[in-house]
Amino acid sequence: MLMKIAVVGVGAIGGIYGGLLANVGHDVHFLLHSDFDHVQRNGLRIDSVLGDFQLPQVNAYQSAADMPQCDVVIVALKTTANMQLAPILDVLLKPETTLLLLQNGLGAEEFLAQHYPNNSLLSGLCFICCSKIGPGHILHLDQGAIRLGEYNPQQEAGITPKMRDIAELFANTGISIHFTPNLLQARWEKLVWNIPFNGLSVVLQQSTQGLLTDRHCRDLLVELMEEVIAAANHCGFTIQPSYAQVLLHATDKMADYQPSMLLDYQNKRPLELESIYWEPIRTAAERGFDMAKTRVIAQQLAFLDQKNSP
Repeated sequence: MLMKIAVVGVGAIGGIYGGLLANVGHDVHFLLHSDFDHVQRNGLRIDSVLGDFQLPQVNAYQSAADMPQCDVVIVALKTTANMQLAPILDVLLKPETTLLLLQNGLGAEEFLAQHYPNNSLLSGLCFICCSKIGPGHILHLDQGAIRLGEYNPQQEAGITPKMRDIAELFANTGISIHFTPNLLQARWEKLVWNIPFNGLSVVLQQSTQGLLTDRHCRDLLVELMEEVIAAANHCGFTIQPSYAQVLLHATDKMADYQPSMLLDYQNKRPLELESIYWEPIRTAAERGFDMAKTRVIAQQLAFLDQKNSP
């Protein structure tokens, strides 16, 4: 039986992963906001390192009330919009629906698990360079792998049947799925990249290569990475100090890229400060560790975000 898949939030992340799923024949239903009229008329266009394609007709909706209940609901909204999720998910979820969260930072799983305790909740950490460059038009420059884990607040979830089901959905899309038995550890590992690169890209108005090729910026990237690693270890996780250099060298090899927070700032969208900065800072403080350098970046971003509000 063909599963119905909903994509809530069709920006860069929802557009590329939802588009790839639709392109290999899955029954995908897209909930859109500002791009609805364009996508309903013209479909989705994906320019990708995996191969360009056009979806001339997609299942496009402006209201969740018009959508069918789905077997898998992919949440690809920015975390700044999570308070709008409940009325959407109330309509889309069946008792057996799997929630797949494609978001950055800390805290989103707790929010959803509290409201939908009976639904399986998985998260995918997306290692991808992509952006929305026009209505219904996604540019995928590099990478694309997803680290997938199932949420369990008490212990490591291990490798679960639901994780294998989601991996099977992505078969033939060209996207690699890597299982992580400990989702919260994986979230901290992603923060080792997100906190320095997203924040400094906005504060200094630089792309990834702009940050990496200046020795002062590169030193600051390393200092922030090392602080996030230390915070994670104080919170009971284990990230080796060498992980900072692993991520730096991987980013050196990537196509030059404007991180998502820089694109949000340039387009006057709210920045994801709560999930990427303030929640990790609070979590570390509860364990007795002060993320002082990260807090300075967060304070600068908060100032810029407020001044940038339309």
